[in-house]
Amino acid sequence: MTLLSVNLNKIAVLRNSRGGNEPSLARAAHTCIEAGCGGITVHPRPDQRHIRPDDVRLLAQLLRGRVEYNIEGNPFAPPRGEYPGLVALAREVRPTQITLVPDSDGQITSDHGFDLDRDADRLAPLVAEFRELGCRVSLFVDAGTVQFEPAVRIGAQRVEIYTGPYAHAFASGHVDAELARCVETARRAQQAGLAVNAGHDLSQANLGTFKAAIPGLAEVSIGHALIGEALYDGLAPTVRRYRQILD
Repeated sequence: MTLLSVNLNKIAVLRNSRGGNEPSLARAAHTCIEAGCGGITVHPRPDQRHIRPDDVRLLAQLLRGRVEYNIEGNPFAPPRGEYPGLVALAREVRPTQITLVPDSDGQITSDHGFDLDRDADRLAPLVAEFRELGCRVSLFVDAGTVQFEPAVRIGAQRVEIYTGPYAHAFASGHVDAELARCVETARRAQQAGLAVNAGHDLSQANLGTFKAAIPGLAEVSIGHALIGEALYDGLAPTVRRYRQILD
């Protein structure tokens, strides 16, 4: 079964646009869990444009013993203001999974994965530290990546395929080439002993095709499309529809 992890960043964006505590991240997480999701994802950034450190801590208390907690982030981003850094947050809350992403403040959203040949040695001590904390470690990679020895060597347990190009190709009606790149990346990662996650711009429209093409897909993390669709149809019904697609 492929786990559905709901990314709550966009709930935090809406809250932050007005100030205060509404809409409530805690209520959103509870609603998603009750509707059948298997995990909650957040991606705190140093500029705190959406998820804040206190949100990370609040959700850790809410989710413990209920569903998977996946925290995404750039492990190289230094502390800034109230943001203590990804390692420090992991020490505090001990999430189920840490997904390492090479993003920066200038990016509206994550838009590329690690170059494993180039980045592995730099990532190695951080992967070791996260694993010592009891976190499963996943590395964000581009579709088309086929060499996973560096990821295995430094102790990563999963990769997450960046599916933005696949989603854009699907919308254009010319999906075959991008889907084939994702399939090959998943196959090569699994052959290397890594489990495969996926995320970015996955939606109700394109998720079924992607899931059917990748046997053994461990997890998908979906936020932007899911929250957008929920504006029209409601959060719980939308989560249930995603769960039905994955089932």
